[in-house]
Amino acid sequence: MQTNTSSNLGTESISKLLIKQAVPASIGILVMSLNILVDTIFVGQWIGSTAIAAINVVLPVSFFIAALGMSIGIGGSSIISRALGANNKEKALKTFGNQVALTLLFTVSFAASGLYFVDQLIPAFGGKGAIFDPAKVYYEIILYGVPVLGFVMMGNSVIRAEGQPKFAMYAMLIPSVGNLVLDYIFIGVLDKGMSGAAWATTGSYIVSFLFILWYFLSKNSELKINVSHFKLHKKIVAEIGSLGFVTLARQAVVSVTYLLVNNALFDYGGETSVTAYAIVGRMSMFALFPVFGITQGFIPIAGYNFGSEQYNRVKEVIFVAIKYATILATMVFVILMVFPEVITKLFTTDLDVLKVTPNNMRWTFAAIPILSLQLIGAAYFQAVGKALPALLLTLTRQAIFFIPLMYILPMYFGEFGIWVAFPISDILSTLVTAFFLRREVNLKLNQ
Repeated sequence: MQTNTSSNLGTESISKLLIKQAVPASIGILVMSLNILVDTIFVGQWIGSTAIAAINVVLPVSFFIAALGMSIGIGGSSIISRALGANNKEKALKTFGNQVALTLLFTVSFAASGLYFVDQLIPAFGGKGAIFDPAKVYYEIILYGVPVLGFVMMGNSVIRAEGQPKFAMYAMLIPSVGNLVLDYIFIGVLDKGMSGAAWATTGSYIVSFLFILWYFLSKNSELKINVSHFKLHKKIVAEIGSLGFVTLARQAVVSVTYLLVNNALFDYGGETSVTAYAIVGRMSMFALFPVFGITQGFIPIAGYNFGSEQYNRVKEVIFVAIKYATILATMVFVILMVFPEVITKLFTTDLDVLKVTPNNMRWTFAAIPILSLQLIGAAYFQAVGKALPALLLTLTRQAIFFIPLMYILPMYFGEFGIWVAFPISDILSTLVTAFFLRREVNLKLNQ
């Protein structure tokens, strides 16, 4: 098998290359999204609607752990892509070794802290009333698998930076399929309830970790590191941190948003509203899976060609990625607008939840056809190593616009104000990103 595939990022046609990179990423995200959906269906049908809300309470923790791994992975992968594009193999190896060391350090520390403060964190995340006990059971088991999850998310980004999208897809498919199988065994057959759901998730990521470890030890990977590469280098760590902080900030804001929305909806509508948001939240990754897939495929192509100073190719991949992502996002948008009642019935038979969720789902996803420009625009700045604009544009959607709107609008519109804050923030953040991306193209890429 050909081992040096990263050079293809600078030579193949952009459309063909983007499809080759994005399709496996999209398939992986789709299967992972369907896994989350089916997992929630299993929990809702076999354990109950309160269990759905309990898992949603723990989602901020899972998102933050994934954020740690993804931030180190994507931050380092931007360096690796540009280093390979500039034919600097040693820098790529040092970067990967530092990624491994940082992932181990941060995930183990976070897991230990999270387990120590469990009784304080669960209520803070919205795990109140009847939700507390099942949420605590799920939370504690999920924390045991935190280091493994971190390595999976980090390794997946590095595999994609090497120009190996199919292996990155396999790494995402394994935990998705594994979780469904283990769900059936632990919940359906062994009747382990919430602990079964948690162990199914943790066990599936362990299997994925073993696959990723095999990949880097096999001849498929260009990055053959040794012990010396694990030594932290201040300059590399700083660059990983500055670029990775963009992803960390984005995912951390997602976690904070879940926390704030869970608490706000509990105050306005109780457990029913929290459950409705849990269902909508499960659909969010599915709704955006084409955009996320294209964005992940876009990043190594943009980074490699920017590193080799092929600016026309960078400009081309920006426009092609936005076009493809917008078309696919619009197709998903139509499905969500037409069939929200059918989708909701897959998760629960609770009449109160069935009554409120469909309309809230429509409002939440009302602006997703235009959101591809915002996500890909922010990803461009991260791919080319411009951490500050990447960070600011990443934060516009939820931190700068959504969270303030979530507090202001309910003063006038009650609970409806929380739901309508989603599309308004999507529109505003897209307009801001479009302005800065257009300026960047004119100033830098039209040389």
